[in-house]
Amino acid sequence: MLKTQFSSAAFADTKPHYAILDGLRGVAAIMVVWFHIFEAYATSHLDQKINHGYLAVDFFFILSGFVIGYAYDDRWKTMTAKDFIKRRIIRLHPMVVMGAVIGAIVFYFQGCPVWDVAKVTVGALFVATFINALLIPATPGTEIRGLGEMYPLNGPSWSLFFEYIGNILYALFIRKFSTAMLALLVVVAGCALAVFSIFGPYGDICAGFSLTGIEFTGGFFRLLYSFSAGLLLFRMFKPTHIKGAFWICSLAVIVLLAVPRLGGAGHLWMNGLYDTICFALLFPLIVYLGASGKITDRYTKRVCKFLGDISYPLYMVHYPFIYLYYAWVKNEELTFGESLYGALAVVIGSMLLAYICLKLYDESVRKYLAGWFLKARNR
Repeated sequence: MLKTQFSSAAFADTKPHYAILDGLRGVAAIMVVWFHIFEAYATSHLDQKINHGYLAVDFFFILSGFVIGYAYDDRWKTMTAKDFIKRRIIRLHPMVVMGAVIGAIVFYFQGCPVWDVAKVTVGALFVATFINALLIPATPGTEIRGLGEMYPLNGPSWSLFFEYIGNILYALFIRKFSTAMLALLVVVAGCALAVFSIFGPYGDICAGFSLTGIEFTGGFFRLLYSFSAGLLLFRMFKPTHIKGAFWICSLAVIVLLAVPRLGGAGHLWMNGLYDTICFALLFPLIVYLGASGKITDRYTKRVCKFLGDISYPLYMVHYPFIYLYYAWVKNEELTFGESLYGALAVVIGSMLLAYICLKLYDESVRKYLAGWFLKARNR
């Protein structure tokens, strides 16, 4: 089968999922964890191992556009924009709240001199937790960690901020675009992102975590292109027959996200060109192959199911522990070999925590919210 029912779905009318795409989302999420782990040994993106893990966000956005197109494009005769937004909040926001709470707890009890908790009042921590849970971004200079992040308690929340923007744009405008208009948007946004990538200040598209002008611009271009490209891919999708698609595509995702930095500080454009090839050509191709693939054995089906289940919770709960790992490595001046057991503990522990959060919190909260907010009109 190309698709399989997602047992943890909160909505009674949920369509069968593309199982391979779910699995690929999980593979990319694990690569994000490793990317963040290796930040502890880097002085900048120029010398970081697993160097292109930040591109997983663009892969997620393309997946999101494709899946939302599949799930909702044919429902607008019976569904309002308000109902759509409710559904997306129910799907995404419980783990936003959980990530903020875990981030606050870890921050308060960390005991690491890298971030002195004694300088942060309980009131300031409460406010930071509250606005993170509501996905309200902190402005530079006002957040408690001092790194300029929109969400200092759980950094990856920035991509959910842009995901919500994409969902709102889709509900209000983009869903109404003809295929030709959507293609034009993809081309224009893709050109803008390519210019940012190749000629911009970073030589990459690792941007979006802060509300500064350059960061917000980069994050918005990443969202606008990739989400729209995923939606366009769905609308033009004609599946072929791909055997072993999950394993082939998983290997491709791992390799593309792990490629070393290209060009160095003297030739930033080279790395920007690599990023452009990934987001403009290779990621859409991987999504196309994944959506076209067939699962022919129970083992692959179980792997895809598990990875798909934990992908979003893993993305949302791992980063507070990256802060601890980073502080430990820096304070003790450890090499990767010396801290490998800690790195494995972060990866495996985050995956276990993600699964626990899914089963004991996320699924039940989403089902409750769906029953309360989507069926209230019929009571």
